[in-house]
Amino acid sequence: MQVLAEAKKSGATAAEAGVNISQGLSVTVRLGEVETVEHTRDKGMGVTVYFGQRTGSASTTDFSEQALRETVRAACTIAKYTAEDDCAGLADPERLAKAIPDLDLHHPWNPGMEQAIELARAAESAARGLDTRIANSEGGSLSMHEGLEVYGNTHGFLGAVAATRHSLSVSVIAQDDSGMQRDHWYTVARDAGLLESPQTVGLQAARRSLRRLRSRKLSTRECPILYEAPIATSLLSHFVSAVRGSSLYRQASFLLDSLGKPIFADFVRIHEQPHLKGAQGSAAFDSEGVATQPRDLIRDGILQGYVLDSYSARKLKMQTTGNAGGVHNLTIDPGQDDLAALMKRMHTGLLVTELIGFGVNTITGDYSRGAAGFWVENGEIQYPVEEITIAGNLKDMFRRIAAVGSDVDTRGNIRSGSILIESMTVAGS
Repeated sequence: MQVLAEAKKSGATAAEAGVNISQGLSVTVRLGEVETVEHTRDKGMGVTVYFGQRTGSASTTDFSEQALRETVRAACTIAKYTAEDDCAGLADPERLAKAIPDLDLHHPWNPGMEQAIELARAAESAARGLDTRIANSEGGSLSMHEGLEVYGNTHGFLGAVAATRHSLSVSVIAQDDSGMQRDHWYTVARDAGLLESPQTVGLQAARRSLRRLRSRKLSTRECPILYEAPIATSLLSHFVSAVRGSSLYRQASFLLDSLGKPIFADFVRIHEQPHLKGAQGSAAFDSEGVATQPRDLIRDGILQGYVLDSYSARKLKMQTTGNAGGVHNLTIDPGQDDLAALMKRMHTGLLVTELIGFGVNTITGDYSRGAAGFWVENGEIQYPVEEITIAGNLKDMFRRIAAVGSDVDTRGNIRSGSILIESMTVAGS
């Protein structure tokens, strides 16, 4: 509040400020030996001031009174040289969060360096011990993060969120006379007690690497594509990019003027769940203090709303959707079939388990990415494949979604089961 008061004293008509304080520990073990140990402790403060429609921003990591005053002064000086923008300004007061529920995001964990090392070592050891073909390792890593974020503005809003994020991961290399293959697995949770065990993570990483040995190439063809859940979330991230306000007001989206129109197959529902307890994307308010709320972006395949902050909403002559900073637990409703049942339904086609590169044009919707995975016939995996490219257009891909799996990956801010698409081009040899 001191920073906001200083901004008002300096003549600003409005101001907002955010403070972030965090600490963490990360350890990596490779081939049983400690490779890295990293302690982090960070803090920062950013302030934005408004002189009418002119805006200036500045930040500092020094929290002394003099440094805070100088930071405000720097922001005010910058504002004097910026052009007026009639869409600039704080979020509308009536949209700010009035109540901040406890979303169960804060679970501090301090196992100590030695225990952290042992957990990472146990995960890597489980992977290396599964099969003699696990020939090398990129390491097992454990990380712990705890942070506090505070946001306030001159509309009288002040909100604070304390949150934690803990993770354990393993990446190993399998080798036989056909060559080498790498894969990984990880677990993440707000509460360390909800992490998968080191043995589970290690064994999963090893199995995923082993099953890729003796990969083949495919000839070019059209076929159904089944995206495994951990990478199916990338399809939804492309959708979010296309309906984000900044893409829309810049006329840089293949989904321009699509509100109220069918975008996905008619059974698809995609919605935000910002108030899920303990989830990775949960938030009571966005980075402008606007209250979040559950809402549908897609219902019955039809686009119901965009992803807007206050600035982009004003540009589009709309209202903010509480998405300054991004979406909150974006979820595509799952169907009844697990991955095995989806392969049976696909019968013959490609199961994609890894994507390579980023050949996605959100202006045209053109999609082309390197991929690896497994060729499926009669609903059963026949052999691993690599060095292929899958291609299509996102408009067609969204409309051709045939099913969404029940195997929902909840480790990130976008939550999806495996996604089956009726047909795409596979470019191979």
